[in-house]
Amino acid sequence: MKTLELAKKYQEYVVKMRREFHMNPEASMKEFNTSKRIKEELEKIGVEYVSCGGTGVVATIKGSKPGKTVALRGDIDALAVIEENDKEYASKVDGLMHACGHDAHGAMLLGAVKVLNEIKDEINGTVKFFFQPGEEVGKGAAAMIADGAMNGVDGVFGIHVSSDMPTGTINAEPGARLASGDMFKIVITGKGGHGAHPENTVDAVVVGAALVMNIQTIVSREFSPLEPLVITVGSIKSGTRFNVIAPNAVLEGTVRYFDPTYTEKVKSAIERIAKLTAETYRASAELEYTVVVKPTINDETCAKIAAEAAAKIVGKDNLLKLEPSTGGEDFSEFSSVAPGVMTRLGTRNKEKKTDYPHHHNKFDVDEDGFVYGVAYYVQFAIDFLNNYKK
Repeated sequence: MKTLELAKKYQEYVVKMRREFHMNPEASMKEFNTSKRIKEELEKIGVEYVSCGGTGVVATIKGSKPGKTVALRGDIDALAVIEENDKEYASKVDGLMHACGHDAHGAMLLGAVKVLNEIKDEINGTVKFFFQPGEEVGKGAAAMIADGAMNGVDGVFGIHVSSDMPTGTINAEPGARLASGDMFKIVITGKGGHGAHPENTVDAVVVGAALVMNIQTIVSREFSPLEPLVITVGSIKSGTRFNVIAPNAVLEGTVRYFDPTYTEKVKSAIERIAKLTAETYRASAELEYTVVVKPTINDETCAKIAAEAAAKIVGKDNLLKLEPSTGGEDFSEFSSVAPGVMTRLGTRNKEKKTDYPHHHNKFDVDEDGFVYGVAYYVQFAIDFLNNYKK
């Protein structure tokens, strides 16, 4: 296949760029040097670009023939994780690490720029390349959209490397694929005092404990068991000493679902239970609720094009069917503006120790998978521009 052969041509370059990004990770929305290096590479290739969404970059290649516009997205931010790998390209920045594969996404997207620039005379339409900041904090995609990145875009495509899938495999399916990533904070106000005299207090710890349990009835008793819903309280902060009854408590957690109509329903239920539980114990509670990322729902037509493109790259037998994940992705911001598809690219290789889960201190990717990623970006762009019809 032509795209695969062209991708192989730039494999060494993609590996080099990925290792450079990996050694120099940067926090979300602060990817200043990564953005600078991407711009320098685009200038060398001879492709136009603009800054977008702060540290984001949008590059553009116009084909020789008019047509639609497709956007290819790769995120570039790292995580606050201390790397425990002994590779020569391990992170040089204490406390920061590319523990989710965004270094690979940025490098593969640069590889796709090189390939598509080489064959731009064969492109029917326009290809945009989104080097996106701030995915891990759910802010980058929205910032790029606010800066006009999606103007004129007819479809958007994303790849995420996956240590759950063997190298050389791809997942591309329609419908809900990734969940929402809502965040909530409940502030409980009681009355402090001596631990020996609870009758003179309103114990915020007791209210918080009751609230953790009561919130779970939302999942078990207020929503259908046939529709996934997760409510997790991940943090409880209260109290200063063993014999002091705490006057305040703060609970923080996350909500995950695939049905976009759940947002207001879940928020309302948490607020109702928080306030009434607190009132039962003579305390008060206030809720802060934030939608960090929406559910990622793949467009049927885009998913079909993506699956057919994947089959050309890795073969039909290496197209995997997977259950949706309750992880979240702000790619959903892009696919809420135009039809889109988020896909997964296998980079799991036990012998190379690239089978650790994402966000793990020893996370790494099988670089042999990059050639498939580059070719996949390219193949989807070509097929979308040639075949997409609303």
